[in-house]
Amino acid sequence: MQIRKLIDQRFTWSWLNKFGPFLALLLVFGFFVTLNAKIATATALEIIMQQSVIVGIAALGMTMVIITGGIDLSAGSNIAMSSVVIALLLDRLGIPPIYAAFTGILSGLFWGFVNGMLITRLRLVPFIVTLGTLLIVRGAAKGLANNMPITVGETWLSNLLAALPAGNKWLLFPAGAWLMIALAALVSLLLQDTRIGRHIFAVGSNEQTARLCGIAVGRIKLFVFTLGGAFAGLAGVMLLSYQEQGDPAGAVGMELDIIAAVVIGGGSLSGGEGSVVGSLIGAIIMTVIRTGCQLNGWPTWVTQLVTGVVIVVAVAVDNLRHRKAE
Repeated sequence: MQIRKLIDQRFTWSWLNKFGPFLALLLVFGFFVTLNAKIATATALEIIMQQSVIVGIAALGMTMVIITGGIDLSAGSNIAMSSVVIALLLDRLGIPPIYAAFTGILSGLFWGFVNGMLITRLRLVPFIVTLGTLLIVRGAAKGLANNMPITVGETWLSNLLAALPAGNKWLLFPAGAWLMIALAALVSLLLQDTRIGRHIFAVGSNEQTARLCGIAVGRIKLFVFTLGGAFAGLAGVMLLSYQEQGDPAGAVGMELDIIAAVVIGGGSLSGGEGSVVGSLIGAIIMTVIRTGCQLNGWPTWVTQLVTGVVIVVAVAVDNLRHRKAE
């Protein structure tokens, strides 16, 4: 009986680990539908996906970082820096949009590489390193932009997160949302079906054991922080598309939204666990909460309160799941 009870418990927690984020999304969405059915309209759903893209894309990189047991507090600043770099190239130098966007992504990759090098070479704690680069990158972005938003003219980049025109409603979501979904599929394949993916999980599960097994722990950490920075850079492209300007003060506090999306989606701050699909669902849950509160005319403090409760519940469930697994 004891063995069967243990098996049942493990099956239950395994089921919650896989489907818990989706169940949470259904519960949150269903709650707001009962309050205001407008949230279930095609227009509202398009807006929800549109507003989930920036956090969702950055969360793809953050998922890998958190799986290794790390954290990146500089993501929001990195996103703002990327948008400023792109705006400068478009507005001041007249660089073609495709090259400007690529440079913005490279900017994010560079700062992610800096984080990874500081953490692996100097053996510094990721929390402290990225807290420092949060301030460094934000300050550099403000210096480059002279502490002012840089407005850019309309280009194809502006259409990445623009509302779909009447003739393209069949696409359901803006191009940026489809790009996020495609990238999520690629990152999921990387984590589940490649040696690097298995090494990422191994490092987060037990770094010492991973090192004894011959895994290059430093290289894995450098890889995930660099790639995480690149995803933040791409999120900066989406921020510029959404706001149509490079804003050095943009994305303030967004790193917390990104981390929260990963945690709500089943990622463990202890490392070794995380889901790409779960992280995207976490990003969507937060947008649903924000949209639902706005549709009901609730003040900002209520939105923050509800979001905070959801995050605390997600962390509590993760902690309980680990205690049950012991």
